[in-house]
Amino acid sequence: MKRSITTALLALTVGWYGCSDGAQQRAQEAPTDPAETVAQEEVHGSEVKAISLTNPLDKAMVSSGKSIYDVKCGSCHKLDETKLVGPGWKDVTKRRKPEWIMNMILNVDMMLEKDPEAQKMLEQCLVRMPNQNLSESDARAVLEFMRSNDGEK
Repeated sequence: MKRSITTALLALTVGWYGCSDGAQQRAQEAPTDPAETVAQEEVHGSEVKAISLTNPLDKAMVSSGKSIYDVKCGSCHKLDETKLVGPGWKDVTKRRKPEWIMNMILNVDMMLEKDPEAQKMLEQCLVRMPNQNLSESDARAVLEFMRSNDGEK
């Protein structure tokens, strides 16, 4: 019994560390150019209200989104319905609006503060999604990859 609790705590610690966004390292590498600082604040401070989806899927965006998933998302999210640290991504674009997904990627803190569905997911997963510091275009590429993963053409 004690061993399974220790194993579970170790797994949670490793998962939490693996999904961390490296805030301490970035704090040491913070931009000194004020224009660069303002540009970063604009990306992460504003709510996404409308998204134009491509039809058919933009293959370059799908490829870029997969690369971003592999580096920043795959350690916590599976492409099927399996919950790892965070929920699985299967059919997420069928359950959620594109704007909701974009805001969850770009504005995690705002979503967890204001959105009841995001709050419910936090209660289920027990781990707060770290901010991955993606640009809006990177988040849009991840959304396009999610659409591809859900079978859209």
